[in-house]
Amino acid sequence: MTRVTTPALPGPVAELVAELSVCEGVRAVTLGGSRSAGTADDRSDWDIGVYYEGYVDLSPVSRRGELHPPGSWGRFMNGGAWLDTGGFETDVVLRDVSTVTHWAERARRGDFEIDNLLGHLAGYPSYTLLAEVALSTVLEGRIGIDTGYPEELSSVAARRWAFHRDFSLEYAMMHARRDDRAAAVGSLVRAGFEESHRRAAVSGTWVVNEKRLLASTGVDLDGLVTRPVDTVSLVESASDVLRAAG
Repeated sequence: MTRVTTPALPGPVAELVAELSVCEGVRAVTLGGSRSAGTADDRSDWDIGVYYEGYVDLSPVSRRGELHPPGSWGRFMNGGAWLDTGGFETDVVLRDVSTVTHWAERARRGDFEIDNLLGHLAGYPSYTLLAEVALSTVLEGRIGIDTGYPEELSSVAARRWAFHRDFSLEYAMMHARRDDRAAAVGSLVRAGFEESHRRAAVSGTWVVNEKRLLASTGVDLDGLVTRPVDTVSLVESASDVLRAAG
């Protein structure tokens, strides 16, 4: 493998990357998340992506921690590990290049699916696999996938996320009319993330998770959901705000 770029990695993390890069089946190793985006703080961990071709043997790094093989985390999240890298919190995710390529090609046609996934209130859209490639830094090897935001995806995803948002808002009102404030607020928060996804699609902005997603897309629910008003009025106000942009 050839080195594409060399961001500043702590020694133990760099050692892990070197070990991963020579594992059987590995095509590329990437740095993702806030470390790649340049938005990391002192609490940020190190997100390492391992892109492989069909089969991967990570036994050379098994001494570092428990490995979760391909498929054990679901069809999109796939598998990975939380490994010991000399005190640096390091998450490793496995990505099958053929799977990423498949969903990237569908995304270019505006075709995608959304899975329920732990930690994702609005769900995990399949085009996130392409977003990960777009926002990561290649440390070793080459992936070779076009990461431009497809125009067709922007159009289709915006409409679909608007539908999801409106559906969640309808459920929020249903809960509100039954005076179930907790369920109503839960539906409102979900609608907020769905609206954030819609705005990201309209602007052609890649999203890989929901961390800081509301703030980055200008969706402000904090003041709304804590207002001392009746639940129906709360849902009405929040619905007006979330639908105002489109």
